[in-house]
Amino acid sequence: MRRLLSHMADFIRESDKILLLLCTFTSIYGCMAVFSATRYRDSYRAVLVQAVGTVLGIFAAVLISAVDYTKILERWYLLAVVGLVPVILTFFIGFAPEGTDDKAWLDIGITTFQPSELLKICFIVTFTQHLSRVKDHINKLKTLIPVCIHGAIPVVLIHIQGDDGTALVFAIMVLFMLWAAGVSWKYFLLLLITAAVTSPILYFFVMNNDQRSRISALFDPNADTQGILYQQFRGKMALANGGWFGQGYLKGDLTQVGGVPMGHNDFIFTTIGEELGFLGCMAVILLLGAICLRCIRIARLCSKDSGKLICVGMFSIIFAQMVINIGMCVQVLPVIGITLPFFSAGGTSLLCLYLGIGLVLNVYMHRNSRTIYLHDDKL
Repeated sequence: MRRLLSHMADFIRESDKILLLLCTFTSIYGCMAVFSATRYRDSYRAVLVQAVGTVLGIFAAVLISAVDYTKILERWYLLAVVGLVPVILTFFIGFAPEGTDDKAWLDIGITTFQPSELLKICFIVTFTQHLSRVKDHINKLKTLIPVCIHGAIPVVLIHIQGDDGTALVFAIMVLFMLWAAGVSWKYFLLLLITAAVTSPILYFFVMNNDQRSRISALFDPNADTQGILYQQFRGKMALANGGWFGQGYLKGDLTQVGGVPMGHNDFIFTTIGEELGFLGCMAVILLLGAICLRCIRIARLCSKDSGKLICVGMFSIIFAQMVINIGMCVQVLPVIGITLPFFSAGGTSLLCLYLGIGLVLNVYMHRNSRTIYLHDDKL
């Protein structure tokens, strides 16, 4: 008990309270939005799960900050197993919840669980450890090729699973972390040229008809708003209803009748827009933007490369999902099933987000070399 109290005192004194408060306030905002978006069902399950996920997530973040992150990095192989095994299980016992096509979830009895969310956090640890060990030689091909293979494993695995949206998030994570590790801009230029050359091949010969339709519909003024664009069309209607100040909390015309498909999950941004207006949407962007900036600030404060990479990895998850999700809601990007961090309904995904935030808080508490254990230089 004394040891627990001592850690709590250290946490209160040394932790980044601004980041934790930002995440807590954002989660409360998210719980309010989920409650409003699911109120028409006469069920409080979704908001209760969201609230429990928030409380457990904050508790988990505090616990993770108790263990120096360098010790966590040393056990990277355990986290590799913890991250990969549940994803592999989805190929055998996975199921697709209502409204999705991908068998990317596991039913654990009391709730469902999307293993790729946990894999994101585990991957940050394993990839950070790999990059930290080879950072001095990162631009040599014999070093960079194994690193790229490591980065490709979750991307390919999740793609085979059928969740291309999450696979894209993993790819963005890899790129941000490679950049932070010091990979030369020449390799990124080569990647850009390769992507430009292969994009037509991917579009015409790799993507299926549904995927091509989702992309082409964005550029077709005559696209069927009752078909492929139905969800985005309804979402834009909700945003238009909101105007500057919104129709009022719990008063959205479409929100309160479930008029936007997945209005509590992938399209919760449109729920907020209808009821709280443009200002409510800006609050979402500012809060998530502040969390991203805080992660980058902690990365800059940290004296060790491994700590910087952890922060950049967590930043890339939140930033990528925020941009893709909002792009989907305003019909700038195709619908690919990406949730809005801290807002979209889902207790396990929220809990996993807080696990990542716990790692960032850990880095902040051990940001100076003098606070890191002596065995760190073995990394």
